[in-house]
This record gives sequence, structure tokens and C-alpha cells, in this order.
Amino acid sequence: MVRIDKYRGSARKELESISMEQALPLLTSRARRALKRAMDGRNLVYKKLIKKVAAFQAKPPFVKPGAAPKVIKTQVRAAVILPTWVGLTFGVHNGKEFKPVAITPDKIGYRLGDFAHSTGRVLHSGPGIGATRGSKFIPLK
Repeated sequence: MVRIDKYRGSARKELESISMEQALPLLTSRARRALKRAMDGRNLVYKKLIKKVAAFQAKPPFVKPGAAPKVIKTQVRAAVILPTWVGLTFGVHNGKEFKPVAITPDKIGYRLGDFAHSTGRVLHSGPGIGATRGSKFIPLK
């Protein structure tokens, strides 16, 4: 597996320290429009998430050495992953539980919900007793 530590020519350390205004030109137009709506106050839950992440980054909680990093839990699956979020871990709700999503530079510009699938794969086996007309005449014992 190839690990990407750059996003559109910017190194990982640069991405972690840039401001919101500097990050906008790196994103696609659709992601920029979504962020603009959030900042204008038209998407209040997204704006609240951005403030929550900023507060988390300003004063990160203490984590014992060797322990798992703290997770920022959210249900905002439509949130665009920002360059300043690189290195954080989000708990994205998939309808049943919070799936951990570690943010890396190759995930920038995607949505949080893209990495926490809400549906699982269904594997069906063969038909059971009474499922078909032919199985009506199979002796049980």
C-alpha cells in the first residue's frame, strides 16, 4: 500500500498548519461551496462541527502513551474533510455505531461518510425448509 504524504503539492506539515482561507483553493469547487454554506450559517451542524474540531485542536485532551488517540464523534457524514484535520481521528456514525476514520492527506476533499459505510454486504445461503414448494415434501427426520 502506497502512503501519500502530500496533497496537491503541499506536504503534510504544511497542511496541518494552514488557515481556512489558504485551504479553500486546494479543494474542488463543490467542496468550497459546501464550506461557504457552512460558514454563512446555512448548515449549522457543519459549522458546529468545524468549531468543535478547532476547539479540539486548540486544547487536545491528554492521552496516555501507547493508548488509542481521542476520537471526535460526529453524525455529520456530509462534512468535507479539510487539510487542517490531517492527523485527527473521527468517529463517524453509520446509523448503528461510530466507525473510526483516521484522516490522512489522501482523504482531503472527500466526505466523512465516504469512509464509514452505512450498509453491509448481505450473504444469502440456500433456501430453508418451507421456502419453496419442493421443500414441502422433504422429511425432517
